[in-house]
Amino acid sequence: MASSSSYNSPCAACKFLRRKCMPGCIFAPYFPPEEPQKFANVHKIFGASNVTKLLNELPPHQREDAVNSLAYEAEARVRDPVYGCVGAITFLQRQVQRLQKELDAANSDLIHYACSEIPTALPAPPGPSSIQSMAPRQRPIDHYDRIGMGNEGGYYEAPSFPTPYNLPWNDNLSGDNNAGGGSNM
Repeated sequence: MASSSSYNSPCAACKFLRRKCMPGCIFAPYFPPEEPQKFANVHKIFGASNVTKLLNELPPHQREDAVNSLAYEAEARVRDPVYGCVGAITFLQRQVQRLQKELDAANSDLIHYACSEIPTALPAPPGPSSIQSMAPRQRPIDHYDRIGMGNEGGYYEAPSFPTPYNLPWNDNLSGDNNAGGGSNM
């Protein structure tokens, strides 16, 4: 807030209205002399007497927000006399809708691209004889105690099968087809 204009120059409102700025001027804290266009726009759109009535009806802690809102609306009305703030809001809403459509299209393209990277024909699952010959790997409890997994009981890890293709989420660039999918023992 600007200080009262009792010591140097009148506030922008009193200067614009060509009157003496008194120490208790209601406009002085909100329309500093450095911003004359702010009051000129508010006066042109709302009128000084209406702004005075509004500020006198509001509690002091709400006045600054009210003046800022009036100044914003007045500036928007000066730029666009018909729509004012509504025109700006409508423009921004349309821009958000357009950007949302672009984002949806980009996400769709990304999903389409990611799905086209995964082969559609997966290898046939191993036959029953190969599954029976594979024993599940079990690790002793003390191995996990050493790395801080606790001793809740035994640990079973399902056997891993090598994949004939790289998975799209695989970050391994070495060309190892089974990277990230477990070890082959």
